[in-house]
Amino acid sequence: MAETLDKKEVVVVGMGWAGSIVAAELAKSGKQVLGLERGREKTTEDYLTAHDEYRYVVGHEMMQDLSKETITYRNALDEEALPMRRFGAFLIGTDVGGGGVHWNGDTWFYNPYDFELKSRTEEKYGPDKVSDDYLIQDWGITYDELLPYYEKFEETAGISGEQNPMGPERRKPYPTPPMKMTPLLSDFKAACEAAGATPFRTPAGNMSEQYTNPDGMTLAACQYCGFCEKFGCEWGAKSSPIVTTIPVAKQHDNFELRTNANVLEILKEDGEVTGVHYIDPRTQLEYIQPADVVVVTSHTTNNTKLLLHSELGTAYDPETGDGAVGKNYCLHITPSVTAFFDKEYNMSMGAGALGVTIDDYNNDNFDHSDVDFIHGGSISMKQQGKRPILENAVPQGTKNWGAEFKNESINAYNRSAGAWAQMITLPYVNNYLSLDPTYTDDYGRPLLRVTYDVTDHDRNVHEYIADRIEEILDEMNPVSKNRSELGEHFDILPAHNDHIVGGTIMGADPETSVVNNYLQMWDADNVFVIGGSNFPHNGGYNPTGTVGALAYRAAEGIEQYLDDNGPLVDA
Repeated sequence: MAETLDKKEVVVVGMGWAGSIVAAELAKSGKQVLGLERGREKTTEDYLTAHDEYRYVVGHEMMQDLSKETITYRNALDEEALPMRRFGAFLIGTDVGGGGVHWNGDTWFYNPYDFELKSRTEEKYGPDKVSDDYLIQDWGITYDELLPYYEKFEETAGISGEQNPMGPERRKPYPTPPMKMTPLLSDFKAACEAAGATPFRTPAGNMSEQYTNPDGMTLAACQYCGFCEKFGCEWGAKSSPIVTTIPVAKQHDNFELRTNANVLEILKEDGEVTGVHYIDPRTQLEYIQPADVVVVTSHTTNNTKLLLHSELGTAYDPETGDGAVGKNYCLHITPSVTAFFDKEYNMSMGAGALGVTIDDYNNDNFDHSDVDFIHGGSISMKQQGKRPILENAVPQGTKNWGAEFKNESINAYNRSAGAWAQMITLPYVNNYLSLDPTYTDDYGRPLLRVTYDVTDHDRNVHEYIADRIEEILDEMNPVSKNRSELGEHFDILPAHNDHIVGGTIMGADPETSVVNNYLQMWDADNVFVIGGSNFPHNGGYNPTGTVGALAYRAAEGIEQYLDDNGPLVDA
């Protein structure tokens, strides 16, 4: 029988970027906050010997244990979904800090076009530019409304960068200057300019210099060791919750961090949400944690799964179009080209977001009248530091074993580099999240089921963007190139990237969204859901900056709710 604990004002489920921002902001304002994290607490010291590619990249030590909780996957409604047994297309972090610890550091403002995708597209190109099967909608918030929160996240995280020539004019400079330039990136920048594009430095959460943020947290300067993605930073030089927001929350006695607390359900009594039910996976002891407000911040997949398990909101039905929980599941597809050169670069040094980007083929930055798609993607070349096990690109036609492979991979290690795009995918009527009718997790709950396949729109954007990448790389005079191809169907096993969104989307209409623009549930005033799951579609950039901005705005909303109760936005 579950033990009932003392009531808290706010319980936060998941302590990554979103959860820790909410916890820190509410703790600073004097609210009584409990942060629940299913994993362990980790600090910078835990990553002092972390340069182990097999342990962290192959073994996915910082990710959810798929033997305990996984998802099932299928391409179409009439298929039986099967469990995902190893990570590929996306990663689900665990432990304190979540994905904010193992990320690369790319930190963007979404474009104003993103927030008004449907209305701006129809205004410029007419209502028939995109078929009704693509469920595009506005976000219920504008860029200008979110801008102050973007700026606040940048200042907390110490983001470096420079003005995007294709983006809105910045009101403030980046908190830190751009990272170092390398010979490879200089050559790519020149190639972009030769191809008629307008390159700029990728905005990065890797510190270009020592930085102290407005909360007094000091981050060290990046050492360019090349162990960012899927690793924690042993220098405290990559912005993350464990060096910014969580220490701030812990400065306040009214905040408590409780680890090894896996939330199974949001509880209701007489129709009102009263708290959460969680289990300690070490002891299997179960607890009831009452709270005035429940904040769900546990990754796109787990946010959606928790609402479905708790029967909060209405599950999306692709047959009828009714419901919104699980709707608009999207991801990034990454058109990419790897070029092989006859000159050498030092590819072992780098940082997660050390790069050069162009935005010329993203958003509505070019006329889409004569193409069969909208939006596009940002194109980047990054120097992230090649590691010894999996970083072994070879020219097409090379055998993938034996002496030929070894010789070619050694030769290409410092003579090859890739460029790729964060390409949008539009929400589609049959791509969604639901509960699996067959498979259950370690606690007996139905697994989350992903139904997803590539659409015609995806193929059209992919072909166009890949052509642009090839045009740029041709300006670098490569010896040969490998171009990625989009398969007939989406496969969840090959690595793509981690940017899955949707499932608990925001909007202005309770019929087509789960939360309002404060991320407060339309169906439960005292439940706030925050993360990539709020995005009605993915933009052409990495999502973390937008998650951070939304979390700061939601924290304000939660504080208002605690003072006044009731809905923060009229339906």
